[in-house]
Amino acid sequence: MNVQIEEGWKQALAPEFEKEYFRQLTDFVRQEYRTTTVYPPGRLIFNAFNLCPFDRVKVVIIGQDPYHGPGQAHGLCFSVNDGVPYPPSLQNIFKEIQDDTGAPIPVSGNLTRWAEQGVLLLNATLTVRARQAGSHQRRGWEEFTDAAIRVLAERRDHLVFILWGAYAQKKGAFIDRSRHLVLASVHPSPLSAYHGFFGNHHFSLANAYLQEHGESPIQW
Repeated sequence: MNVQIEEGWKQALAPEFEKEYFRQLTDFVRQEYRTTTVYPPGRLIFNAFNLCPFDRVKVVIIGQDPYHGPGQAHGLCFSVNDGVPYPPSLQNIFKEIQDDTGAPIPVSGNLTRWAEQGVLLLNATLTVRARQAGSHQRRGWEEFTDAAIRVLAERRDHLVFILWGAYAQKKGAFIDRSRHLVLASVHPSPLSAYHGFFGNHHFSLANAYLQEHGESPIQW
């Protein structure tokens, strides 16, 4: 599977790799990749961490599950590969960015450009069976990604955590609001976007906070 994780993250999360839940998770994931179709490709499981090293994280966006259709998932929440049609939530994210910042709708739904600027695009669950949403939930990934959020919140200062929807808000409930900016709203899904996602100004608020603390803004 050729799974590797960036050195800063490897050190920060070292205790997790030794825990029994992670051993069981590793066995499960390896078996799944051997016997069925799983997304993203194995080498991209830790893509969010590898594109956004631990000491360069400025913003954290929390998703839930990878996309489970062919060619979509590549290890970054809400992001799709070049040439793949935008899923509905991503369409709404781009619409809010345009309304909030004036940035034009991009030609690609690939958010690698965000990750490389310091946006950790972290799904709670990092793998999924093809066409089976939620199929790798409650196998250990959630504990691992909780640990990633916790170590950032404890070891870094003045990060922006963006929590869309009840699931992400629960996952980030422990973050110290006196040390970090936490932006929460409903999810960008078409089911909820018109009930508080549109007009939340999270992208401009994030940039204002980063600049206030001496960081360069994200080019959304």
